[in-house]
Amino acid sequence: MNIRNLHTLCLALTVACTLAGSLAAEAKPRYITYEKFGAKGDGVTDDMPAIVAAHKAANEKGLPVRAKAGRTYFIGKAPLTAEIRTDTDWGKARFVIDDVDTPGIKTPVFVIAPDLASFHVKGLAGVRRGQTGLGITLPCRCLVEIVNEEKKVFIRKGRNQNNGTAQREVLLVGEDGTVDPATPVVFDYGKITKAKAWPADEKPITVRGGIFTTIANQCASENTYHARGITVKRSGARLEGITHLITGELDHGAPYRGFIALEHVTGVTVTDCVLTGHKTYIREKGAAGLPVSMGSYDLNATSCAHILWKNCRQTNSIDDRMYWGTFTSNFCKDLTVEDCSLSRFDAHQSVTNVTLRNCTFGHMGVRMVGFGTLLVENCEVRCGSLVSLRSDYGSTWEGDIILRGCTLRPSEGVKNLAILSGSNDGSHDFGYPCRLPFRVIVEKLLIDDASCEGIKGYGGPAAVSSFGRKAGSEEPFPFGTDCTVTLSAVTVSSGRPLVTVPNPEAFPGLTVAEY
Repeated sequence: MNIRNLHTLCLALTVACTLAGSLAAEAKPRYITYEKFGAKGDGVTDDMPAIVAAHKAANEKGLPVRAKAGRTYFIGKAPLTAEIRTDTDWGKARFVIDDVDTPGIKTPVFVIAPDLASFHVKGLAGVRRGQTGLGITLPCRCLVEIVNEEKKVFIRKGRNQNNGTAQREVLLVGEDGTVDPATPVVFDYGKITKAKAWPADEKPITVRGGIFTTIANQCASENTYHARGITVKRSGARLEGITHLITGELDHGAPYRGFIALEHVTGVTVTDCVLTGHKTYIREKGAAGLPVSMGSYDLNATSCAHILWKNCRQTNSIDDRMYWGTFTSNFCKDLTVEDCSLSRFDAHQSVTNVTLRNCTFGHMGVRMVGFGTLLVENCEVRCGSLVSLRSDYGSTWEGDIILRGCTLRPSEGVKNLAILSGSNDGSHDFGYPCRLPFRVIVEKLLIDDASCEGIKGYGGPAAVSSFGRKAGSEEPFPFGTDCTVTLSAVTVSSGRPLVTVPNPEAFPGLTVAEY
């Protein structure tokens, strides 16, 4: 073979290899679709088995998942869950979740799952409040939950009364055992019966898009909570542009835990999402043997830290009392809500360190108990109080409350207005000491009480409500009233004077100063 022929052969082989490589590259999928695993997307066929299979394959191959625009994926009644471990883009595809006649289904449709498993932490005999290090080493930064099952806290009062829950809280802990200052230890633990760690995933994933419609369960109005939505168990996840709609609600139904529910995670962002408030249903007999409303939610966070909800809103009116509050949380720390319009921000069994900024909250307002610093900045609240400390958990806040540049604008029919409200007469044991905040700092507040004018009995707004207290009453579980309230640039649109507190003799140690 001469040199020219050899050169030609080599060139041909090079071209062939390049072409083969290009074809192989083109053949290798860049993402996974539900259709590849049998989904029809016709809105009738149950596509959930195909969705589960698609995500399983995507997780194994490390590929993202994409839904096809214009398709409607029907999700039937079977308790199946798709695990998401890779970026997922649902775009403008639709999903219909059929919950009709599915009593108490607690199996989420999607779980954004972690790569690293949780594990039990050993060597913690006790932890004291304010302790800055746990004296342990961890394989990575973790969210650690400590529990003392022998002590009960959050012993609820009222129609939903209960015997409390085991003392617990979550801490964001570094490899060297250092506790993040934003997630401080707030209780004393003479004994720890259980400690568990959830590693903070280093590889973030994004789940975006999708228009989900839940056909409501239509079950009996009992506390059989449904959880057919998206549960986030992976730290660092980002949820963007998800829409959730609800149809088929009747005059009865079981409540929902939350369409987007966060559990034991840190560093999660939920942004540009559209939610829907659920109808309020009445349970005929609650724990106290009396009729009671059942909370039903679209956003939920439990035992989480460093969470941001930004630019989220709801489809129905935030002022419509037919619908329950959209947001709830328990045992969380360092929460931020920005640029949102929701019917409520709520923290049941405590929150530590909260920032609410540039938000509008509707008829159920801002309700919580907890610790640390609560900052409410440039927010409008449309109920009877700017901040309500939950009476069923003791109306306690151990820390400071800062209210800056806000508007209190109650809806029609509200006649009792207060910047800070709650109720604790010292008669109930909640499992912990209860008190007013150390300081309440109010700067540039507008109280627009135009809707209250003409209502019989309206006497103007108060800085602090009566808290259901009477001077001289016996208090087996004393409520701490040492508190300094400072008011600066508070304007009442009706011109009525701001009442300091309706019953000052019941608040020894409370001082209110205006500047």
